[in-house]
Amino acid sequence: MPGRLLWLPAAVLLLAALAVAVPAAALSGATTPLLIADAGPVVRWGQVLVGVVHDIAAAATVGLLLVGAFLAPESRRSRRRETAAVAAGWTAVLWAVSAAVLMVLGFAEITGLPMGTPGFFSDLLANLTGLELVRLWTIELFMATGLAFVAFAVRTRGGLAWAFLLALATLVPISFTGHSSGADGHETAVTALGLHLAGVTVWLGGLLAVLLLRPVLGSALPVTVQRYSTVALWAYVTVALSGLLFSTLAADDLGDLTSAYWLLIWAKVAALAVLGGFGFVHRRRILAGGLDRPWAFARLATVELLVMGAAVGLAVTLARTPPPPVAGSDATDPTFALTGFPAPPPLTAASWVEVWQVNWLFLIGALLAMGLYAAGVVRLRRRGDHWPVGATILWMVGWLVFVYVTNGAPGAYGRVTFSMHMVMHMALMMAIPIFLVLGQAITLALRALPARRDRTLGPREVVLAVVHSRWAGFVANPVVAGVVFFGSLVAFYWTDMFEWALRTHSGHVVMTVHFLLAGYAFVWSLIGTDPGPPKWPAPMRLMVLMATLAAHAFFGLALMSGTWLLAPSFFKGLDLPWMDDLLADQQLGGTIAWGVGEVPTLILALLVTLDWLRRDERDARRADRQADRDDDAQLAAYNAHLAALAGRDEQARGR
Repeated sequence: MPGRLLWLPAAVLLLAALAVAVPAAALSGATTPLLIADAGPVVRWGQVLVGVVHDIAAAATVGLLLVGAFLAPESRRSRRRETAAVAAGWTAVLWAVSAAVLMVLGFAEITGLPMGTPGFFSDLLANLTGLELVRLWTIELFMATGLAFVAFAVRTRGGLAWAFLLALATLVPISFTGHSSGADGHETAVTALGLHLAGVTVWLGGLLAVLLLRPVLGSALPVTVQRYSTVALWAYVTVALSGLLFSTLAADDLGDLTSAYWLLIWAKVAALAVLGGFGFVHRRRILAGGLDRPWAFARLATVELLVMGAAVGLAVTLARTPPPPVAGSDATDPTFALTGFPAPPPLTAASWVEVWQVNWLFLIGALLAMGLYAAGVVRLRRRGDHWPVGATILWMVGWLVFVYVTNGAPGAYGRVTFSMHMVMHMALMMAIPIFLVLGQAITLALRALPARRDRTLGPREVVLAVVHSRWAGFVANPVVAGVVFFGSLVAFYWTDMFEWALRTHSGHVVMTVHFLLAGYAFVWSLIGTDPGPPKWPAPMRLMVLMATLAAHAFFGLALMSGTWLLAPSFFKGLDLPWMDDLLADQQLGGTIAWGVGEVPTLILALLVTLDWLRRDERDARRADRQADRDDDAQLAAYNAHLAALAGRDEQARGR
């Protein structure tokens, strides 16, 4: 049996959250009866109370898996990992149950039907996928249930790490259920809310998990808290920045800042400031002393939990409080109705520089990738190690191009014209990966990140586990990478996935990430020098390159000569006044796919050939050094072998 847990901190957190959520909901109007089709007080108050339980259960699950997989050291006799896994299983069960209850309450509120209405649950089952809110809660319910089974089953650090990733993924549906703060800010609001949820859950859940696991952490408490403190700092910054981004969407003028919605935001800001002070005390006083007074940490952490509980109560109430009305884009614009963005102006030469449509998810991701890379280079240089300037420049250029194609003209026009979509596609799959692969980020990470010696997964161990995994060996196989590279085109453009990516934020994110990763895996299998699966011989890689790019050219030619329109209902529904011929624009996209693809192909072929020549030179130098050491023993043995064969031939002729 796993070790015992200290459940008192969870009770303190829950009571603090409820103590704030109840009066806040009453004062803010979050539980005010609807004028039309009100489902009753049980539904209104139930969503607040169950919402508190739901958020705490989700945070506890994520935190327990985080501590068990990445933060707490494990020894042969300790059972910390098993204890964390079992506890996460039970909190995941509570997460799933609360999600199910919220699904029922949400359906009741949408339909205005009290839960006791005859046929209520049969109507609910009939609308599990028909109503967006119910569909999202259903997805979360199934994911949380699956997470519970996984948590009960896993015991290894790798298993807990995968369960942790699944727990974070289970938060994604929730990010689509919050207020969009005006329709034209929906994508930004979803991004901000998703980052906010991840930051809060990891921050709160990690602290709660450390307190829950105190009885089994023992001597490992100081190092666990030290590692959690680093995670908490990142989470704090994420929460602050995402909260700022989300809040800017909820105000048109100064009058909005005194609304009930904004008063809750101001209260959350105050709680965030107080929690920042707690974090400062943790790092500067308690951790600096080596945690020689565990009781001091427990006392401060418990008070911190009280403030966090208040923040949870405010957050749940805020999610139920209508935001102040903000001016949005013209709802009669068909482009806005289909994409969530106003129609861009006619495409001109100046548009390539002037038109920008910020996608915060991709922008933040690119800035983070560049910042972490720069931090790694600085760390190497401070300890006297060298890192190629060229690799740094290539990495930075790759991400700057990514920022442009996802936030600049290709990203803005790529949502409404096929030709510009293909410009973005070609950059993501064929241009950007070349820069990123040559940046050698994996090598930099392995050299810059410290290694752990206590059987836990740190960032370096995660990188090593990924690049040397069987999955990486399978994906980095040139044939597999080539099939994925070309197969993605067929599966994406000739199915409904293309229109899904054009119409929805989630589809657009999946499309962008998939294209970038598929291109990266293909390029890495050809020219990558980072540690990982063994490389194929250069001639074989060249053959795979030519075959794959020939298939890609066939794709471009098919679009150039095609007489059918992809995603016709979408592109026709846009009704852009400056787009006269949709089919001609699609054929232009095919020309771009066919013509522009030749340049990356030539570059990749040259790089593979150069690698071939370098390997031959290295093999030759290695052979020469070996010959100098053993007086050319290999050549002497070979000559002796030839002499022996010649002697046998002479004997055979003599007979």
